[in-house]
Amino acid sequence: MAFRTEPKHTHGSSASTAIVLVNLGTPDAPNAPALRRYLGQFLSDPRVVEIPRAVWWFILNGVILPFRSSKSAEKYASIWTEQGSPLRVHTERQAAALGAQLAARGHHQLQVVHAMRYGSPSLPQVLDQLKQQGCTRILVLPAYPQYSGTTTASIFDAVFDHYRKVRNIPELRLIRNYHDQEGYIQALRQSVLDHWEVNGRPDKLVMSFHGVPKRTLQLGDPYHCECYKTARLLAQSLGLNDEQYLVTFQSRFGKAEWLQPYTAPTVQALGRQGVHRIDVMCPGFTSDCLETLEEIAMEVKDEFLHAGGKEFHFIPCLNESPAWIAGMVEIVEQHLAGWPTMSNAAAREQMAQDAAISAERAKALGAPQ
Repeated sequence: MAFRTEPKHTHGSSASTAIVLVNLGTPDAPNAPALRRYLGQFLSDPRVVEIPRAVWWFILNGVILPFRSSKSAEKYASIWTEQGSPLRVHTERQAAALGAQLAARGHHQLQVVHAMRYGSPSLPQVLDQLKQQGCTRILVLPAYPQYSGTTTASIFDAVFDHYRKVRNIPELRLIRNYHDQEGYIQALRQSVLDHWEVNGRPDKLVMSFHGVPKRTLQLGDPYHCECYKTARLLAQSLGLNDEQYLVTFQSRFGKAEWLQPYTAPTVQALGRQGVHRIDVMCPGFTSDCLETLEEIAMEVKDEFLHAGGKEFHFIPCLNESPAWIAGMVEIVEQHLAGWPTMSNAAAREQMAQDAAISAERAKALGAPQ
């Protein structure tokens, strides 16, 4: 195996830490060529589609990519902003806000960057950049609160695959989930209360999570249970009883059975039953994206209203809300424990002096500079 070329080592350099916030990804533009590239990478991941590779290759390249790319591009175009993809914009802002808040709390010896599992900036590209910068400790923070083999594990795969070809591997920590973390639940609670303060309360609160094939639950994936735990904790924090909220699963793909109840048929049934108003939120997404802004706020809204419902409200994702940034700080500080990221001015000066002494000693021993 050929290992990547290591950057030149500098004796006496201070160790540094980085947090990498990793989201799913997004196409570079809302057009068919960009969607074909993005979907090709996304749907080629064996964690995402567990079908024999040879069979799936023909389905993907012969049916899905030629015909779905243009349709998906139209959907992305409906939510695209002047700044670009909403998911990319929110992820960038989250990373910047998280870094600023950590610095304000005294974490001066770290940086926060963002990466995408599919698309750009790619996770391997970001990890390479951190290597060139001399980063020696990396904390990987997936943007997925609930663990799933289709999402979180795929990020871990990408990290491990990247470092298989790296000679000098940094110290790594991976955050598996935070579906029941207090900071995350409280951020969700605040987003709901903020919406209700302005718009009043609904007849039903629908918590729509991204779906996965039911087969994954039967094979041991904990995603289903973690979604329901998030929903239960959020409902408790809001003082809701079992009749006041529902859990559903969206974004079904293909003919196989996925986790149920499905979001669209559920809200249609609510409309036919005479439910006047529903509020829909997507706790499994920390950034608004195609699945929230187009699928829920447009498509599902239309289905509810056409079924007889009178009022539909979409509660935005956490995005870069102050409550969520505070929640992220709480989560990452737990996982940074023991790493020297906090220091005052005197401590930083001492670290610089220690580094200088180390460099001089190495030079005296004949080490290459």
